Amino acid sequence: MESTTPPPQGGLRAGLSVGSGLAVASFLLAISFGAASYAQGWGVVAPIVCSLIVFSGSAQFAMLATLGTGGLASTVLAAGLVQARYLPMGVAVAGDLRGGRLRRALEGQSLVDGSWAAAHLGGGRFDRLLLFGASAVQWPAWVAGTALGVLLAPDAGLQHTLGLDVLTPALFVALLLDELRKDRANFPPALLGGALAAVLIAFLPTGPALVGSALAAGLGLLRYRRAAA
Repeated sequence: MESTTPPPQGGLRAGLSVGSGLAVASFLLAISFGAASYAQGWGVVAPIVCSLIVFSGSAQFAMLATLGTGGLASTVLAAGLVQARYLPMGVAVAGDLRGGRLRRALEGQSLVDGSWAAAHLGGGRFDRLLLFGASAVQWPAWVAGTALGVLLAPDAGLQHTLGLDVLTPALFVALLLDELRKDRANFPPALLGGALAAVLIAFLPTGPALVGSALAAGLGLLRYRRAAA
């Protein structure tokens, strides 16, 4: 009797399909970023250029939250701390990238949260083509959403009216639930990360608290290294 289980790797076409759904959320969230950054005096060009180059909602919102009150140094620090989560994510996916150092570095630029989670096959393995496809769809959606947000910026309550301010936490919860569904071994890091975040948020700003909670990912990384040894 033939198995009806789908193949473990979806490839580029599957990545484009998955990325289309993620791109919708990215587009709506980018509208919020564009409107909020324009309202804080970034002008028309800076928000769009930022989305073109940075392409990270969490880092860009961290910059937005600190630039007006904490100065340039604290803004760079906050964004850097938020982006530090890509260190364990990059280590996890590195074994499935190809080529020399330069090519692997270029392939690593496709690493974003939604694509990384969608490309995870379990057991520390990743579908690199799915990763590429999912990110390729999200990037133009993120930039286009930012541009639209800048145009709609005069409506200061736009993101709250449309509920766009809840998209980021909702997206990360969905990604977490998907990871837990794929592998029950992810439960301990998830629970520890949640506990660390709850404790640290009482004493630290949001960015450092979230980075501190990401240390729990070391449990999963240690497990995968032991399994590969």
